[in-house]
Amino acid sequence: MKEKIDIKKLKFPIGEFERPKNITSNQIDLWINEIQLFPSRLNKLVMDLTDTELNWKYRPDGWTIKQIVHHCADSHMNSFVRFDLLPSNCTVI
Repeated sequence: MKEKIDIKKLKFPIGEFERPKNITSNQIDLWINEIQLFPSRLNKLVMDLTDTELNWKYRPDGWTIKQIVHHCADSHMNSFVRFDLLPSNCTVI
């Protein structure tokens, strides 16, 4: 018998994003720190993976680990560019 797969759990392994009702400057500092640490943390996670592991899909019809890493890098760079293009007098929140 085939095991039933909970796709929602695979799509959101740490849960769906829930926007806080109040965003404090402390919360923003925590998010900035997470963004700064993300590339090095991701690199540590994948640097020793084999080609087979990098080409593994963690869910049916999903991306490979290699594709996810590429997407994260692309998303990170787009974010940097968008913030860089903001007018200097713009408040982001």
